[in-house]
Parts: sequence; C-alpha cells; structure tokens
Amino acid sequence: MESNTRIILICSGKGGVGKTTLTANLGIALAQQGSKTAVLDADFGLRNLDLLLGLENRIIYTAQEVLEESCRLEQALVKHKQEPNLSLMPAGNPRMLDWLKPDDMQRIVSMLSEEFDYVLIDCPAGVEDGFKNAVAGAKEAIVITNPEVSAVRDADRVIGLLNSNGIKPVQLVLNRVRPKMMASQEMLAVEDVTDILALPLLGLVVEDEQVIVSTNRGEPLTLIGSKSPAAKCYSNIARRLQGEEIPLIDPSKEGSIREKFRRLMQTKIF
Repeated sequence: MESNTRIILICSGKGGVGKTTLTANLGIALAQQGSKTAVLDADFGLRNLDLLLGLENRIIYTAQEVLEESCRLEQALVKHKQEPNLSLMPAGNPRMLDWLKPDDMQRIVSMLSEEFDYVLIDCPAGVEDGFKNAVAGAKEAIVITNPEVSAVRDADRVIGLLNSNGIKPVQLVLNRVRPKMMASQEMLAVEDVTDILALPLLGLVVEDEQVIVSTNRGEPLTLIGSKSPAAKCYSNIARRLQGEEIPLIDPSKEGSIREKFRRLMQTKIF
C-alpha cells in the first residue's frame, strides 16, 4: 500500500541560496501547523541542518547506523525539544559518500514515510552523486533560488534533471527578495525568474537580517515566533503546501509602501 506521506526534495543547484534555512524553517512551520514532519539531512559532506535546528549536541546515531542496521530508526531520529512534531534524521559521516547509493536513500525515506506526514530532504548543492542520491528518495520538489542570474541558471539545470527523474510537482521559492532593488531593476524581477524557470511560485522570502541572527543561534525564525518578514514568509509557504490559498506578497507594492513611509518620516514639519 502506497504511503500518503509527502516526500519533498528541497534543492537549488547553487550553494548558499538558502536550502538548509528553508528546510529548517519549513519543517518547524509544518510541525507547528499540526503535521508530523521529518527533516532529512542528505548533505553528507557538510551536514549543517542540525546546527540550524540547534540539535547538534543531541545526535547519537545517524542515517548511516540505520542503514547498517546497527540501530533502529527511532534511535537515530532526534526529536526537537520545543516542537515535538518535528524530528531530524542526521546525515552520516562524510565517508558515507563513498558507498551511499540511490537505493540507500530510497530505503531510509521509505522507513520515514511510515512515521511522518511530511519528509523534507535537504539536498546538497550541485548535480553530482549527492544530488542523484537525494532525488532518488523524493516524490516532489521545491526549487529555491535567488533573483540572481547565476543562481537562476543553476536552478534551471536542476529543474531539467528533476523532470527527467519524473519528480512532480516541482514548485519555486524565490529567496532574498529585495523590493527596492527590484523596483530599480538592479535585481531580477519576480516575473523574470518565473518566466525563465516556468515553475509555479510557492512563495517569496524577503531579505531579512534576522535570518542570519537566528541561523547563528540555532533557532529558526518560525520556532521563536518572530514577527520578522521572513518568518511570515516561511509560515505562508507551509500553509500553501497544505492547500491553503494564501496571497503572495507583491514586491513592487512592498517597495513603494516602504519608500513612501521613508519619505514621510524624513519630511520636516515647521
């Protein structure tokens, strides 16, 4: 009997565009909204998902031990202290890269799908063996990119590989959106990116310095109930994934409102 678990690959092609940050925040948001969620760190080379979730000191076993059958799945899963609906499956030792195969990823994901409503796979950067292993376990995908030419080009290549692997649906999250720069045409507009990539837009995440602060603290914005713009964006993406009709922000309006407010505050009244 086929599982109803949604197994979602979070990928980009280019490094540093926000895959792991999205995985952590989206995982927390889905858990907060009542879905039992697992986040799987498939980046065996760098393994940063545990740091972003503040769980690095609680790891005893990893996916490696589960696959070797030296521990049970439940022993390797790290349940989040503040959000019990969220569990982390840590990446194994980087030496796993020498023997890990797509069949291994399918096996670990299959075990997780028996326990969870959502499995989010944090995909490594690039399109080499790490990507091939990660995509083997996925049913659908979220491609995250920044409104920059190089990031969009890499995302386009990844989309082609996802299509060839039969992954669907594939949806887009546009990260680090700066309305003012878009308005002045110093950054690709949302329409430019969606036209090039030809994907449905799942969400926008506005540029927010609180993302850096929360990442360094190991406290995802969605966990700490932050009122920051990015936290709201992550929460809305989770709600859209679950079928809610949440309007997308309009960066052009966001920029114009902010600019009007700035001019108003600078106006001197005599």
